[in-house]
Amino acid sequence: MLTDPDQTMAQSAVLRHLDRRAAGLCPGPAYEGWAQAMTQATIDHPFLAQRLREWSLFRAITLRLPWQPEDLLASSNWLQLKTAAGTNTEAIEILAEAGRTKRIRNTARIGLNHRSES
Repeated sequence: MLTDPDQTMAQSAVLRHLDRRAAGLCPGPAYEGWAQAMTQATIDHPFLAQRLREWSLFRAITLRLPWQPEDLLASSNWLQLKTAAGTNTEAIEILAEAGRTKRIRNTARIGLNHRSES
């Protein structure tokens, strides 16, 4: 599909597929093999490769695997907002303090407030 002459449409279609598959596979062990195959498929497409890396970071954060706060802070608004609405308190606290946008910081703060009320 990525060889289609209309690169905008091709990348959009692949991005949609990547997001759907990553969301479904993220919590399970099948994600690793799929991500390796997708890494090869997206190597010449920087935006798609970045999105795949960010899904891997989101997975690490969500599953409480090793990850680096600076990687989260350097990530896109998409990943920061997704993480701010997630379940990892450490990541949410980092984003409440230093998220890239006001929306990200507010989403994280709201998430922290809901946790403290529970």
